[in-house]
Amino acid sequence: MTHPRDVLLGPAAATPLPVCDHYCGVQSRMVKSLALQAELAQEFGTCVFDVTLDCEDGAPIGAERDHAEMVAGLAENAWSASRHSPHHGLSRIAARVHAVDHPAFEQDVEIIVGRAAKSLCHVMIPKVDCVADLELALIHIDQAANSSGRTTQLPIHVLIESPLAVHHVAAIAAHPRIESLSFGLMDFVSAHGGAIPASAMGTSELSRPEDLDQFSHPLVVRAKLALSAACHAFGKVASHCVVTEFKNAARLEKAASYASRALGFGRMWSIHPDQIRPILAAFAPVAHEVDQASRIVCAAHAADWAPISVDGHLHDRASYRYFWQVLVRAHQTASLQNHDPAQVFFSA
Repeated sequence: MTHPRDVLLGPAAATPLPVCDHYCGVQSRMVKSLALQAELAQEFGTCVFDVTLDCEDGAPIGAERDHAEMVAGLAENAWSASRHSPHHGLSRIAARVHAVDHPAFEQDVEIIVGRAAKSLCHVMIPKVDCVADLELALIHIDQAANSSGRTTQLPIHVLIESPLAVHHVAAIAAHPRIESLSFGLMDFVSAHGGAIPASAMGTSELSRPEDLDQFSHPLVVRAKLALSAACHAFGKVASHCVVTEFKNAARLEKAASYASRALGFGRMWSIHPDQIRPILAAFAPVAHEVDQASRIVCAAHAADWAPISVDGHLHDRASYRYFWQVLVRAHQTASLQNHDPAQVFFSA
């Protein structure tokens, strides 16, 4: 079978990632999040969210070493347990270390990557302002990963959190080791020295221009669009920032849907377990889109990717590429039904 990804996507295509990246910085919440990941993997048959164990905001000041040791131990234990489960391969565990200029950065990397590199799906580096910051971090990360016996390079995710980082975002996205860029809203607003109001760190009911929330303030929206555009230009995944609302699932889902459909983000952060399912729902294609994509891609495959007509409309490889990516998103969000004929493209 000539697989759609080989025919339709070039070598620079973004790596498909779960649409939700769940952050936790306290040990009890880390344990619960890892258990929830396994539970939802069993429910959906695929890993629908990453668990990122957080050192930057999670470690108490003065206890950074103990926190890093705890994170490494949890990652090792969870990965080992997943190897003996019926859903082996559906566990994705990452770690956010301190920024490269923080005194605890090298210690974090030495402990977490040095011990648990085989367990990690990626490392998140915060506060990357330029490519030089990334290159410096990679020296330590690669050294620790090599010493741990990992045989493949660790994918790297970075946080874009300042006006300077936005200025350099295309160069950062172009780096071959980058898999995903995330937007750090709170630090971005704070970096403007009061020029952006606190309202831009939250969401309003309607996101009207005068609300100046994170979806309407011009500087914030400009930064998000710059990050998203850079990721699409270089085949990387754009990850949307936190929305702190978790009690109102409908409002969160609306914000997540806007981040996906209007701003072009491929995934989004979660900071509370109740945010995970609304994010999955928001980033999933609607049922009629999945059905249409399945019929077009399956028909194109049967025609050896020659132009075809479906429902009175002509399609060729340009549209096949779009509809294939709809199917990939449906698979990532567990919204592709088991009986769908397109499931054959996602079988082992």
